Amino acid sequence: MTVRGGHTGAVADCVFCRIVSGELPGHVVLETDDFMAFLDTRPVFKGHVLLVPREHVETLPELPDELGAGFIRASQRLATAVKEGLGAQGSFVAINNTVSQSVPHLHLHVVPRTKGDGLRGFFWPRTKYADGEAEDHAGRLRSALAG
Repeated sequence: MTVRGGHTGAVADCVFCRIVSGELPGHVVLETDDFMAFLDTRPVFKGHVLLVPREHVETLPELPDELGAGFIRASQRLATAVKEGLGAQGSFVAINNTVSQSVPHLHLHVVPRTKGDGLRGFFWPRTKYADGEAEDHAGRLRSALAG
């Protein structure tokens, strides 16, 4: 698949902007007017795909509203494709925002999964809320969402 240029808001030193523009090669698996998906060069498992907006956006909260539904649709298509095209039983889908984000350009990982594949790096320790703490955290989040 060829790489189309012409995206807006490119950042010269952004590796993903350079892949989107065609300046750097990428194993492209999906292209739309707004998004591109290509294989991760250091995959967790073979077939690990990265979905990026063509426009340079650093984190999910910065993704323009008009791109949100298309971003989700593209991620759904990729999650289906790793099952149908690669024989995976499912997928792990993730986005890092700033922390652990190796390239400061929004990208969604779609990692093919099979039972017993040995992936352990995405299991996080669990904690518990003390009395009243859950309601405090929920209230703080509600306040933040209310603006």
